Amino acid sequence: MNERDNESATSATRQQIAERAFARATGAQAITGNDIRLLLDSHENYPAWLAAIAVAEHTIRFEIYIIADDTSGNLFAEALAERAKSGVEVRALFDWMGSHGAARLFERMRAAGVLVRVFNPPNLADPLGWITRNHRKTITIDDRITFVSGLCVSDKWEGDIARKLQPWRDTGIQINGPAAAEVSHAFDDVWRACGGDDDCLPTAVPMAEHPGNIAARIVAGVPNHTGTYRLDLVIASLARRYLWLTDAYFVGSSAYVQALAAAAGDGVDVRLLVPGASDIPALRPLSRAGYRGLIEAGVRVYEWNGTMLHAKTAVADDRWSRIGSTNLNLASWMGNYELDVAIEDATFAERMADQYRRDLKSATEVVLKSHNRVKKVDSEGPTVDVRRARSGSAGRAAAGAVSVGSVLGAALTNRRRLASAEGSVLVYMALAVLVVSVVVARWPAILAWPLAAIGLWLGTAWLYKAITLLRGTRTAAPALARKEDPRV
Repeated sequence: MNERDNESATSATRQQIAERAFARATGAQAITGNDIRLLLDSHENYPAWLAAIAVAEHTIRFEIYIIADDTSGNLFAEALAERAKSGVEVRALFDWMGSHGAARLFERMRAAGVLVRVFNPPNLADPLGWITRNHRKTITIDDRITFVSGLCVSDKWEGDIARKLQPWRDTGIQINGPAAAEVSHAFDDVWRACGGDDDCLPTAVPMAEHPGNIAARIVAGVPNHTGTYRLDLVIASLARRYLWLTDAYFVGSSAYVQALAAAAGDGVDVRLLVPGASDIPALRPLSRAGYRGLIEAGVRVYEWNGTMLHAKTAVADDRWSRIGSTNLNLASWMGNYELDVAIEDATFAERMADQYRRDLKSATEVVLKSHNRVKKVDSEGPTVDVRRARSGSAGRAAAGAVSVGSVLGAALTNRRRLASAEGSVLVYMALAVLVVSVVVARWPAILAWPLAAIGLWLGTAWLYKAITLLRGTRTAAPALARKEDPRV
């Protein structure tokens, strides 16, 4: 066997190991025979979504975290309503927190025959249930075509040139092929989680024909499962040449940050592209506090110069890509319903890498200066006068809460050395604690009454849930006994 044959055999073995690792990490098998198209921003995604909706013949599954009652939201509501009136079974699933201002749109769609469910509205009997959100963004047409992305339906993604608000930078894909049925199954799982009668849920039928030759894994993240988290760790471990990441709300766990640092230390070109400004200004120091360790390890960090960067993507070694709704933080990895597509195709990965290089031309690299503080260096791209996004996904707040907890934990336990950039965060926390302490010492009732109200709420909710569970147990017990009794 010559050197070329040895190299080919080694590459094949490495590929087999990678495929086995992906399958075990995600629990998702590779589905072959797909044609996948890369879609950028709203100007490519929205028209493709509307065109597919317009030709739907049997079923539409529409799942979006945010739909706003604005021009974009009304456009999609009308498109779904029209298909429902034409006899297509249309199921629309929206998250309560993301879409709480769109009740009027829901009423109009329901009146037209669209089956609408809202995920996880507030419930007095479940005080902390609101933490779990359905953050997915998927649209599936006739189990043949599916769209997976980071985009929601709102004019924010379209921008406003008159107000110097650029369109939000985001990424999605269109899949034609058998993987669409797997996205339908993932939708149905969340639909059932919303409750109600599911006897008439349409059966997702896999396609017999194969429009393309691309392999894809549908990684359907659910609360308390870590499939996407394990996938990201595996890719960080397997990358040999480069790993380029884009994320809207990056607050990496210690394990993930260590995986990126280890890859960079092993000679892998690791890059992270994040927004240039936080939707919540007070959390900006938290985002930057995490840069220092990454940059010291050799990871190159870039901040987007436009209004808002909302994409969640990864590409590695001209071979593997990931696109979807999952942000690189614990709230997304473990707390929400998310959905991503892991794509194993060299041609598609090359397109992703080319787009990443173009994105870096509109970004500014962050480096360490004296005293290990972070600063921006001049960007290769032109300076653009734009306004920053005023608001965005609730994921930013969740990610910020995780960061605050990390700083607080380090300050209390001294288990790790705080970075200099975290000093400002600690100042804010210290001042807040001091102010609260003074107020409570002067007016104890200010704290006592809210704590009493919260305690009454939690106690009542838990007692109600316990009684419900006990009643259910007593009701089910006789039937169970009769079923298992050998004399029957």
